[in-house]
Amino acid sequence: MTLLYRENALRTFAKPVFTGQNRSGSENRHPPMDTGFGTALAPIPQTKKAAARIALVDLKDGTRTILSECFKQFGIESVVMSANAAERLKKEKFEACVVKLGPGAQAVMEAVRTSSSNSRLVLYGLGGSAQEAMRYSKYGINAIFQEPVERSAALKLVRATNMLVLHEFRRYVRIPVVTEVQVQGAKKFTATTLEVSSGGMSIKSAEEVGPGQALEVSFALLTLPRIWVRANVTWRKPKHSFGVRFDNTDDRRRKLKEWIDAYLEN
Repeated sequence: MTLLYRENALRTFAKPVFTGQNRSGSENRHPPMDTGFGTALAPIPQTKKAAARIALVDLKDGTRTILSECFKQFGIESVVMSANAAERLKKEKFEACVVKLGPGAQAVMEAVRTSSSNSRLVLYGLGGSAQEAMRYSKYGINAIFQEPVERSAALKLVRATNMLVLHEFRRYVRIPVVTEVQVQGAKKFTATTLEVSSGGMSIKSAEEVGPGQALEVSFALLTLPRIWVRANVTWRKPKHSFGVRFDNTDDRRRKLKEWIDAYLEN
């Protein structure tokens, strides 16, 4: 397996390019939650934890089977796609994607890199050489599986790159949890969370807020003491809920990321 660095890749995807021949019922014990502002309305559901997902686009049965088994060893769930791949990749969140380098590949990669959810996913190419893949360099291909796909070579490549996929998953994984949140912006009000991630949260509230509005939110999660984080409204469902994205420059959100990492490890 050869490790290459591509200087002209998109800055968002300036990562190494690899080429190769290619989550009981035990009692839930948590210390009491910080009740400085409120009490958690419900604990995190004891259900199967979410897994990182990789889209396998237009792959032959044999290749799809080998790659699915390789990614499964690292806790990554494969989702098979065909004709509607570009449309799904614009709307659904995935952490990685494997696309055959050939007719149709450009449309899929364009959909990925222009998607608000998937623009930073880990992109694997299938087939061809590193030189041929440079034709698609503007899409920031992270790794290439060579054809014919051999299990040992594919596993070696997945082992070398799976942490990129899991890192992307932890950036966006949404944990369903209902707890009280204090929102402070143009006005101050109390609401409840629907889902929480290291990058933001969805909040249930009928209060009027608008996309782009700057806020500060305060909440606590079971073993996570109460924190305040700056955020901006990104979407709104009138009289129902809205979503916020945390300010990347606010170091206080690191505590939430550490909590999510610990949750995923357990």
